[in-house]
Amino acid sequence: MPESRRTPFTQTNTAVLLIDHQVNLFTGVRDIDVNELKHNVVGLARAAQALDLPIVAVTTARDSMWGPTIPELRDALGGQEILDRSTVNAWDDERFVALVEQTGRDHLVIAGLSFEVCASLPAISARDNGFQSVIALDACGTFSHHKREAGLARLTTLGIEVSDYATTMVEIMGDNADPRAAAVYAALDMPFATLMGQVAGALV
Repeated sequence: MPESRRTPFTQTNTAVLLIDHQVNLFTGVRDIDVNELKHNVVGLARAAQALDLPIVAVTTARDSMWGPTIPELRDALGGQEILDRSTVNAWDDERFVALVEQTGRDHLVIAGLSFEVCASLPAISARDNGFQSVIALDACGTFSHHKREAGLARLTTLGIEVSDYATTMVEIMGDNADPRAAAVYAALDMPFATLMGQVAGALV
């Protein structure tokens, strides 16, 4: 069995996996407002970039079924290549696993659409292969509240961590004295991040 003890997510041990944030899949999202979901996954990507975390982005059947990555996320990723695959579980694609392993990181922040398939199945497989994962729930979406609840129950049973994108990125940042802190909070684009900017400005 894999080691179950949680160790911290840091700037040197963590990579971010963005799985199947595709145009046609977004049309079926029912558990979170679509605009909020776009905001959150873009914020996750930008905060990861601010912290110099490796990002592995992937789609499934983009030319035949689910369409391209949403434009907002493509723009945030710049010219980064986005791997396309056919497997339901991204971890079943050897090219995807190779990209994850090439990051040299063994802690993974995972977001995907749908949550209970595209994020959860790779998290389960990664855990079974010695990685420690946390799913950024509010950067995921699915097709009903029942599916969301069932997915959460499964992950709870399996002991896989679930959090939100902003908390996860702030934990990884680790210290508000970090010279990248302002960029991280700006990338998160949350009300508390705006407050932090105001406080920092007042202290100057």
